[in-house]
Amino acid sequence: MYGFRIVDKLQKINEDIQPDQLKYHHKRVLVSKEFTFDAAHHLHCYDGKCKNLHGHTYKVIFGISGFVDDRGLMMDFGDIKDIWKNEIEIFLDHRYLNETLPPMNTTAENMVVWIYEKMAEALQQSERQDKYAGARVEFVRLFETPTSYAEARREWMENE
Repeated sequence: MYGFRIVDKLQKINEDIQPDQLKYHHKRVLVSKEFTFDAAHHLHCYDGKCKNLHGHTYKVIFGISGFVDDRGLMMDFGDIKDIWKNEIEIFLDHRYLNETLPPMNTTAENMVVWIYEKMAEALQQSERQDKYAGARVEFVRLFETPTSYAEARREWMENE
């Protein structure tokens, strides 16, 4: 059985660990963050119940890869949240998607590519390129229901 143990001494930089030890590797790594939003939409040229105005609680999952900095961090999760909140979610949350997105049928398949493009554009901004070495979107998954999602992957976006 394992007992609870209080740490005897908090590790201190420049005493117990040196700054050049913080970066453990030079490999590409992926960080992932998910968000939810609520929105209404309807589908055109669709012969089913989704042709009527209705809503979903969507879930979006981002996979972003890059290389760690001298601290061993690739990208702060809070920075992903800031991009989401300020540059993407404003077009989606509690919105009528047929009105706020570019002209398209608001299918999960169309929306996931738009979301991918918005995140990719955000990462390409020069100040972010300088801050996050080699950062790129690897995938975006958009759940329309808890069991149904569409996905966009970097290899598909770049090669097709």
